[in-house]
Amino acid sequence: MKVTEFADFDLRPELLQALHELGYEEPTDIQSATLPILVDGHDLLGQAATGTGKTAAFALPMLQRLESGGGGRAPSGLVLVPTRELALQVGEAFRRYGRHLGIRLVTVYGGAPVRQQIEALKRGVDVVVATPGRALDLIQRKSLDLRQIRTVVLDEADEMLDMGFIEDIESILGHTPKDRQTVLFSATLPARIGALARRHLQDPQRISINAKPSTDAGAAKVRQVGYLVSRGQKAPALMRVLDAEDPTSAIIFCRTRGGVDDLTDRLSARGYQAEGLHGGLTQDQRDRVMSRLRSGSTELLVATDVAARGLDVDHLTHVVNYDLPASPEAYVHRIGRVGRAGREGVAISLVDPREKRMLADIGKIVGRPLELEKVPSVATIEQVRLARTRSEFTTLLTADDVGAQLAAYRESLSELEGEHDLTEIALAGIALVHKQLAGPPVEQVDEVFAAPAAPARAGKSGRDRGPSSRKKGGGGPMAILFISSGRRAGVTPADLVGAFTAEAGLKGSEIADITVHDRYSLVQVPHDKARAVVTAMRGTSIRGRKATVRLDRAQRTRH
Repeated sequence: MKVTEFADFDLRPELLQALHELGYEEPTDIQSATLPILVDGHDLLGQAATGTGKTAAFALPMLQRLESGGGGRAPSGLVLVPTRELALQVGEAFRRYGRHLGIRLVTVYGGAPVRQQIEALKRGVDVVVATPGRALDLIQRKSLDLRQIRTVVLDEADEMLDMGFIEDIESILGHTPKDRQTVLFSATLPARIGALARRHLQDPQRISINAKPSTDAGAAKVRQVGYLVSRGQKAPALMRVLDAEDPTSAIIFCRTRGGVDDLTDRLSARGYQAEGLHGGLTQDQRDRVMSRLRSGSTELLVATDVAARGLDVDHLTHVVNYDLPASPEAYVHRIGRVGRAGREGVAISLVDPREKRMLADIGKIVGRPLELEKVPSVATIEQVRLARTRSEFTTLLTADDVGAQLAAYRESLSELEGEHDLTEIALAGIALVHKQLAGPPVEQVDEVFAAPAAPARAGKSGRDRGPSSRKKGGGGPMAILFISSGRRAGVTPADLVGAFTAEAGLKGSEIADITVHDRYSLVQVPHDKARAVVTAMRGTSIRGRKATVRLDRAQRTRH
């Protein structure tokens, strides 16, 4: 019988109080299955995807077993995770659950000053949440003492192995007591996870939480659809799909770092607010990308699986598999990022005809065949865009204060009525609004992206082979801004779009041509906003370097 209250687990009063304050009413499936096992001290091998509540499932038992009145200087609990983002997320969860226990927690990860982490460990700690590389570094510096460890948790173990951390993990575990409790969680359970468990877990209990979409009324509602598209046509097909779907916020998964950079540049050149995320970015760059995604200034995050692991963004509406994942289980893990808490979400997959077998395997694990559709046609997208325009008019006309909102335009309407038919005036108004909302003509998609994917790079002569640009903006007078940073500093159109939207408050649709040269870049913005943009961009860093932004005096593309 499923446990329906946290009190049934005989948890400490301090933990129950924290859960009550956090609004936790009843345990999830994984918490019901896991808490009794871990509280009793057994080892555990668990399979569970993101969003199932597994952090509380291993955090609460670890906190339950802490010594009352505080322990010594060395930690009794260790949690290993693959990425900095997940480390911060897990560390914050421990702090929330252990707020009334006075928990001493230190989160350690690469990309941050090691000296500060060493000082925090010296002050004494109960639980350490760490990425494997930094944990091993601190052990070798004799700053992280694991001789008092009672529980080790390997979270997202499959991802840590994919990232090449297996030797680090083996070494770290070798510094812990042999009689420790070991907990391993993984979204998938390939053979190498089984081998790791056999080496380091003692008679473990096994649990597996079904990752299939639930049919409960309050469960996630994810519409899953696939498009059969040849490799060479994926980019233009994606543009068509995005034009039709109009996502509020989406993650687009690519298989490689190069694929992420390539697609991010294509999307930015098309006018989307897109950012790339992969293991090649510095920590500062990753932080900026995530800040813009969470604030809503970035609408599309293009990422590899490893880079996106541990990201928790509530407002995602779409997940796009630009490249299918390596396994059906990984597909379920990806789409679990949308449609949470009963909200509707969409999972889109671009499938090469040679990947039909994988498509069938995915259908088996999700419980139904993946629905295949044709890539939206020009006519379909125009119909969708017109429907959005009608929706905007309907929203305004049915507002409670519609009279007040439209009062300022009555005089203009009266003047126009004297010269034109009222129906034609209304049609002209709809046409103007639709032009502003619709974006670039759909017919341009295949032509724009027939060019090489990446921004043109300098040849042996050092001259540009061509600009990375886009044709958008509102159609009014435009001004050219000069930015003192270019390709040699790693700048891409995506970086410029992100900086101008985040720092200057421009909309992606207001930014027109972007030209990235070796040592500088040129960006077109609305003429009436140019000086305000220059002011707002003072002191801004692009790709981690300070950049000068000013009006381009020549007002022409330089060579």
